[in-house]
Amino acid sequence: MKRFEYQIITYPMDKKTSLIAMQDDLNARGKEGWEVVSVSSSEFANIGHTAFLKRAIPYEGGTS
Repeated sequence: MKRFEYQIITYPMDKKTSLIAMQDDLNARGKEGWEVVSVSSSEFANIGHTAFLKRAIPYEGGTS
C-alpha cells in the first residue's frame, strides 16, 4: 500500500513577484518529489495562497 507525507505552505501576497516566487518554490519542491494537490487563496483576508503538497514515502519492505 502506498504511503504519503504532506506539506502545507503559505505564500503571502505582499509583492508583485510573489506568484513568480511561489512558482519557483513549487518547482524546486517538485524536483524533490513533491506534488501540489490543491491551492487555496484568501484575497479578502490578504493572507495569500496556501499550497497543499504530497509525496510518496518509499516502501521499506515487510508486509502491509
